[in-house]
Amino acid sequence: MRRVFVAIVLRGLIMLADTEDLARLYTPASYTIKWTTLPWEANEAYKLRRAVFCIEQGIFIGDDRDEIDERAHLIVAVSCIGGMPEQVVGTVRIHEDEPGVWTGSRLAVHAAFRRHGKIGATLIKLAVSSAHALGCTTFLAHVQSQNAPLFHALHWSTLSEELMHGRPHHLMQADLGFYPPCVTPQSGFMTQYSPARSTS
Repeated sequence: MRRVFVAIVLRGLIMLADTEDLARLYTPASYTIKWTTLPWEANEAYKLRRAVFCIEQGIFIGDDRDEIDERAHLIVAVSCIGGMPEQVVGTVRIHEDEPGVWTGSRLAVHAAFRRHGKIGATLIKLAVSSAHALGCTTFLAHVQSQNAPLFHALHWSTLSEELMHGRPHHLMQADLGFYPPCVTPQSGFMTQYSPARSTS
């Protein structure tokens, strides 16, 4: 069988690539989970939130941004190829409601990356750990009910169940004992790509 090569442009360089290798070439090797430090990261995070909460889930119309965004710390998961950042594939925000009491919200992962590594879990880890480093004594989140099992597995407990935006949610609290303070949230954590396992 003949191998077929095509010309591609990657980071401004023209390269020849075997078509069989293209999928591997463009598969992220890792993901960096960090506080936003660059404008493009924040812009892409807001676009992702609109895609998830406005278009996919239909919870908000047009835009999901609110006054909390003006004072929240925005966290992103950035896919990396060859060590270079490529795309924001996940996001969450955290803010302090009152001294010591922090809340996480707007957790979103791009639909195409929900089974790539532990993006959601690592976003949650940095959210709680970075707040812990800033004096958090209580970390809360309203979690859509279908996501509650993930949070339970990550050492969160359900305080109550209620409706928000017409959907069932759990008010949940993180066990800070499992989230050591992270004092370097601008660099954050890294998780490796792990493809979804076939069930066939």
